[in-house]
Amino acid sequence: MAKILYHHRTASRDGQRVHIDEMVHAWKAAGHEVVMVEPGAASDGAMGKTSGLIKTLKSYLPGALYELAELIYSIPAYVKLYAAYRRERPDFLYERYQSFMLAGRWLAKTTGIVFLSEVNAPLTQERQSHGTLKLPGLAGACDGLIWRAADQVLPVTQVLAGYVTEKGVPAERITVIPNGANMDLLSKAPSVDEAKETVGLAGATVLGFTGFIREWHGIDRVLPLLEARPETALLVVGDGPARASIEAQAKERGVDERVHFTGFVERADVPRYVAAFDVALQPDVVEYASPLKLFDYLGLGKPVVAPDTPNIREVLTQGDNALLFDAADEEAFTRCVDALLADPQLQARLSDASYATIAKGGYKWRKNAARVIGLYEDIKKERRS
Repeated sequence: MAKILYHHRTASRDGQRVHIDEMVHAWKAAGHEVVMVEPGAASDGAMGKTSGLIKTLKSYLPGALYELAELIYSIPAYVKLYAAYRRERPDFLYERYQSFMLAGRWLAKTTGIVFLSEVNAPLTQERQSHGTLKLPGLAGACDGLIWRAADQVLPVTQVLAGYVTEKGVPAERITVIPNGANMDLLSKAPSVDEAKETVGLAGATVLGFTGFIREWHGIDRVLPLLEARPETALLVVGDGPARASIEAQAKERGVDERVHFTGFVERADVPRYVAAFDVALQPDVVEYASPLKLFDYLGLGKPVVAPDTPNIREVLTQGDNALLFDAADEEAFTRCVDALLADPQLQARLSDASYATIAKGGYKWRKNAARVIGLYEDIKKERRS
């Protein structure tokens, strides 16, 4: 059994934390030991919220100074990491990549510990495109230093692997590990009819979405469908800054009574709401993401409508296990959902194929955890040879 030193700088309670919790749970379930080195505020706050300290720093420090503070944070983080290394003598370091975070690299260089870097987003490019990055050159240089120092870099999509390759990391040191499903959790979900009864949607055809709702998710695209099909309802499992806008638009269209938000839901309770979906929606997606919600949809055997983008095509195939639409075509999403609603046989076929995708692709958190252990063991053998 391995002892894993897990380091991250995540203080929010959104999908980032889900990934952390699922991997740690999967390792522990397999008998491995996990030693966490994380911010003190990691367990505080609601879903999608960052810690009070981070908010304060962002409010009072000019952009460039805040980014320098991120870099300087690597020093106390390294001290904590090194102390944990000396105390625990772990087998390998598993670090969730963050901009300006050099602590893991330093530990690998000073101790020789096997270093695995998990990459969930191209944060430098993301922050730069949003106009919030003031020191892009420094951030990009840090990215390269981190990834080139890692024994293996673990992006969640092939698209994201391209960003890593651009920083000079050879292909043999990049292993794509998509997000996964917790089948133990999903297997406890109720039947569709039971779930609908519980959420007050018995008899409705339920279009569903899960996640922290932002404007770019495109949930407002569902509202014209509700207008055209009075038997349908929209169930959003989550909350977020776009909720008020969607509710206002729903009221303007006269469909507000058929738009339902659960608000924040604990991770363990998500499946009993998603079980109510007749059609699971991914109206939009960032180009590099491995959406967590997608694997929940698949694990519950839901027919999926999603954008026809390279990262989504790594998991879904048009007409096989999903209906994919051209994100540039404003009407394509509506046409796909309409096609599903009009064809119960298509819904049933996609449902079966959706569920089978999890097993075929190995999209399970326990499989992911085992792959990481396998990579560590391969690296250990190579070092001995």
